[in-house]
Amino acid sequence: MALLHATWRAARDLAGQGAPVLPVHALHVHHGLSRFADDWRDHCARQCERWRAEGADLHFHVRHLGLQPQAGESLEALAREGRYRALADMARGAGCRVVLLAHHRDDQAETFLLQALRGAGAAGLAAMPRAIEREGLRWLRPWLARPRAEIEAYVAAHRIAHVEDDSNADPRHARNRLRLQVMPALREAFPQAPLALADAAARMQDAAECLGALADLDLAAVRDLDGRTLQAGPLAALSPARRRNLLRHWLAGQGLAVRASLLERLAEELPQAGSGAVWPLNVDCMLRLHRGRLVPDAPGAPSANVRSDAPPDEIALAPWLPPELSAGQVLTLALPGWSGTLHLEPVRQGGLTLEVLSALVARPRQGGEQFQSHVAGVPRALKKQFQAAGVPAWQRDAPLLWRGGRLVCVPALGVDAREQAPPGALQWRPRWAG
Repeated sequence: MALLHATWRAARDLAGQGAPVLPVHALHVHHGLSRFADDWRDHCARQCERWRAEGADLHFHVRHLGLQPQAGESLEALAREGRYRALADMARGAGCRVVLLAHHRDDQAETFLLQALRGAGAAGLAAMPRAIEREGLRWLRPWLARPRAEIEAYVAAHRIAHVEDDSNADPRHARNRLRLQVMPALREAFPQAPLALADAAARMQDAAECLGALADLDLAAVRDLDGRTLQAGPLAALSPARRRNLLRHWLAGQGLAVRASLLERLAEELPQAGSGAVWPLNVDCMLRLHRGRLVPDAPGAPSANVRSDAPPDEIALAPWLPPELSAGQVLTLALPGWSGTLHLEPVRQGGLTLEVLSALVARPRQGGEQFQSHVAGVPRALKKQFQAAGVPAWQRDAPLLWRGGRLVCVPALGVDAREQAPPGALQWRPRWAG
């Protein structure tokens, strides 16, 4: 409520100085968890109405979540996820580009300690960022460097009516135990503890950013051409710390959160592992070592591209292509019925012209197809070509690209040598990503 009050007053003062009028939108999330939740919603609506009477260009929005946690599910995590999703939906619906959050320095200190107690690394110890771009919105915490006492003084000075959530006194929640029992003792022994912990979080933000930049550099050196796998040799040549950092970064980019113990085991075993080694990451995914490449794969599934329902017999590319492609332009096509995307990447040789691409159709593999990988070679069975190129069995079911009765491109192998565009022509190479 203090942040909302300060925001609409700042917007009003700017408009009074000749700046454009900035409407302020108050976004309220009704979690449906407290018996007082309706009262809190009504309180916020009434307060916004009173401030509008004082000249605020203020708009109130509310979203009901109706959370129903399953057995064993973290209520705090479920509420947090639903809250941020609701805030993003309401902000976009209101035409906002910026969302302000009221976290303060004491919140940051608590978050740092909680992450440390969970054994977090630099990314976790970085706690809450002051500014971040997410889901097309800019999320800002303008009071992250302000102590709670300053906000309480602001509330008292302006007599701002507010609500205290009764669940904040429940010691069953980890943050509440820390806030009610640990932080008072810590402040008594070390008065500057909240400031020092918040400063440590800021330094961890720098450290996490540097580690991410290092991981990007290492990833560029070890990532395979398909963009989804890693070359095991160059990866194993990195120091253990850089290897762990890269694997953590790469797996996070795949949407995989891996326990530290599993990450350390993977990083330690990889240099000595042979082809066929498997590391289960969780119930949904494992990593395979296949012909010198580290490949993420769903256990029991032959391919990330295979769907439970069969893909269509034929999909023409022309409706999904623009009339023109400029030199250097990368295009991504999501083909209906296929679980994956077709990327058209500009190349100097070994690609296809836009004219040829526009005539292609995507078909599933049937068996018996012939493919010629080199100009000096001969057409061979597609199965043989996959084996020679070391393409894993679970990556062989991407769509094949045909022109009439001729197989033009197998994304996992490239363009058939007989169909490649002439040198000097603008051309693109199809690549499939499941």
